[in-house]
Parts: sequence; structure tokens; C-alpha cells
Amino acid sequence: MSEPKWLEEARKHIGQKEVPGAASNPWITEMWRKLKGGAWFWKAYGEDDSKLPWCGGFVAYCMTQADISPPSKYASAKEWLNWGSELKYPCHGCVVVFTREGGGHVGFVVGIDDRQRLMVLGGNQGDSVNIKPFERFRVAGYRWPLAMPITQEPLLTISNNEQSSQNEA
Repeated sequence: MSEPKWLEEARKHIGQKEVPGAASNPWITEMWRKLKGGAWFWKAYGEDDSKLPWCGGFVAYCMTQADISPPSKYASAKEWLNWGSELKYPCHGCVVVFTREGGGHVGFVVGIDDRQRLMVLGGNQGDSVNIKPFERFRVAGYRWPLAMPITQEPLLTISNNEQSSQNEA
């Protein structure tokens, strides 16, 4: 199966984690520094990755590494609902935006599990980059980059016994 370049980039960072306390993961720090306009957001949170909502920054970083421009306010998960083309259904590699108490969450759809939950590769999921199951009732929308051909790959079923994600803040 071929994957979109942004998804290839995202997979490279699975396992990156926040560092509790005043220290920060150097990779997360560098991610924000590489994003156009990201440094202000990072500094606004005191450069402490454990207090920083970084899912939108992670998706933006992966998109920019694939030469695709993110929304101007990419750090806000719900801002991704105004970006790219709207999809009615999820497809492999699409951006998915979720609702959650206190805000939103954004990541990439990489499959479904045997309970038909979405398997999502994202940052700040349990304070790290990983693949987690998400309930579909939380979906606010699916998006795809403009002018990019939409993948025709079916969603793969990924074996999974985990509880649905509930920690993306």
C-alpha cells in the first residue's frame, strides 16, 4: 500500500513523548521552531511540552514536510475543519478532527479496528505520537489536502484491544 508523504512523515515520529516538568522533548521543541509562526505558540506556553496542546502542530509539521501548507492557525485542532477539501467518509491518510471536552483533537486516519473505531496516528495522544482507537461519534469532520488525488486505498483493519482514546489534552 502506498501512503501519502505526510503519513510517511508522521510514522517516523511514533514514540516521541512529552517530557514532564520544565524540560521538554528536543524533537517537540524543534518541531515548533520549524513551523512557520510556531515559535510564538511554543513560547506562549512557556516552552513546556507537557502543558502544550500540540496535536495541531504535529499534523502541520507532517504536512509541511510533504510540501503542503497547513491552515494559518494550525495549532487549533478545530481550525483544520476549514482547511483542504471536506470528505464525507474517512480514507487512508485523511485528516480527522474530533471534538473533546475543552476543545478538539486532530490526527490522521490509518485504519479501523474490529469494533469499527477509527485508528488514528497523531501527536499528543496520551502525551506521545502513536496510533490509538477513537470512537466515530466524536468526529467533527474529515479533510484532504486541496489539489491532491484522494487515496483509493481501503481502510485496513488493525487488530487492537485498547480502550478508546480519552487523553488528547
